[in-house]
Amino acid sequence: MTPVTIVQGQGPVILGQPHSGTYVPEPIFQALNDTGRRLLDTDWHIPRLYDGLLADATIVRANFSRYVIDANRPPDGASLYPGQNSTGLVPTFTFDGQSIWQTAPTDDEVADRINDYHRPYHTALSVQIERIKELHGFAVLYDCHSIRSEIPFLFDDRLPDLNVGDNNGTTCAPVLTRAVADICASTSHYTHVVNGRFKGGWTTRQYGRPAEGVHAIQMELAQRCYLASETPPFDYSIPRADKFRSLLQSILTAVSTTAQASL
Repeated sequence: MTPVTIVQGQGPVILGQPHSGTYVPEPIFQALNDTGRRLLDTDWHIPRLYDGLLADATIVRANFSRYVIDANRPPDGASLYPGQNSTGLVPTFTFDGQSIWQTAPTDDEVADRINDYHRPYHTALSVQIERIKELHGFAVLYDCHSIRSEIPFLFDDRLPDLNVGDNNGTTCAPVLTRAVADICASTSHYTHVVNGRFKGGWTTRQYGRPAEGVHAIQMELAQRCYLASETPPFDYSIPRADKFRSLLQSILTAVSTTAQASL
């Protein structure tokens, strides 16, 4: 399987999808333990949830599991949230703190995974950002994520439904964040927060350079909003998802129209 799927659109918005993949090469799969093989921390069904919501959007999707290597972590393995529990470039435990390996990868194996998976994803993302910037004079990277609603190892209490991150206002024009937040606030059915527990991962921070015409914003969704259950088999709930997709479509439309009018 190719490490990255690219769908080229002509609009100003790029949908990054770094954590929805489930591909694990057989040697790596055999090195995982029973917990690791369940791929519990996948951003389940994100491609399906976002499918068709924004006409002419570009999509850059990692097909590999985050347990192979996390495309939203810096290649040097530096922590994105110092002092808080978090998983690394190649996770050694689940979001609940449970070990995932029978045989943990060596430094050489991690280096190989950077070359084979992490780097191709970010090369593809960089190429698409430059292409869209040439077309429009700017590009907007909207990084698509989801996570279980309650994970005491990572955060207290229940996560809001929509978690918007622009690294405290540094990775995109404020007008874009306001547009997203205003749509989130327009419904009483879902809760939201801006720059709460999730302020934006390495992708958002690496590419978000508003002064250079590249704007990046992360959306972390609580999986209760569109899954039938946040436990295996993590089935997609069409009734929940259809309702949620309507809101996400409004958000993406606001991002696109605001960008074209204001950037």
